[in-house]
Amino acid sequence: MKKTVVFITALYFIAAVQSCKTAGGLDDSDEVKTTITGTQSPMGNVGVQVTSTQTIPGVTNITGSVTTLSNGISTYTGTAVITNTAIKNFLANAPEVTISGNNVTVTNLKLKVTSDGIESVSGLDPGIIVKYSSNVGDKYQIGNTSRYRTVLDKSTTDSYPWNGMYIKVMVISEDSIDAGISRVIYYANHKYGLVGMAVTFSDNSIVQFPIYQTASN
Repeated sequence: MKKTVVFITALYFIAAVQSCKTAGGLDDSDEVKTTITGTQSPMGNVGVQVTSTQTIPGVTNITGSVTTLSNGISTYTGTAVITNTAIKNFLANAPEVTISGNNVTVTNLKLKVTSDGIESVSGLDPGIIVKYSSNVGDKYQIGNTSRYRTVLDKSTTDSYPWNGMYIKVMVISEDSIDAGISRVIYYANHKYGLVGMAVTFSDNSIVQFPIYQTASN
């Protein structure tokens, strides 16, 4: 039976390996987005839950939601029972993760979620994850580093299958993640926010899953 999987578990799985990266350079011609504006999105309000329908072996009993909203910053907290040793080993490196036996708690994932897009404040490398007005080729600088997230595609037709329908999406790539993860792809929609993620591991295996939220723009 499929278990409900909260996207913040996957995000912390990624965040756990954020300490060692391979730098990527920016060309003078690259257009770099550094922050988002816009009005507060309902998706960042307290009580909003974020789930998925993808099964992750060794991960059960997951719950997660927005626990606080202060000065435009939403804080996410989640819990899960994780028996998968590889996942626990990755998560153990993240300061926001507490592990007691197989019980895992993630706290202090902070995102700015607005009508303009989504930006990481803490828990993930800081910087824009998606800015809905961006065009293909636009880059979002990650913190004060020479690394970036890049917009790979922006569909003009409803062609991405999601939640029983087809929607338009932006595809954002984050590369050069060491310690077991080589690439992360974010799928985003201007109305529904993050609607999917795909994680490529160093052995070229890929885990891809949809993301659902109990609110929308």
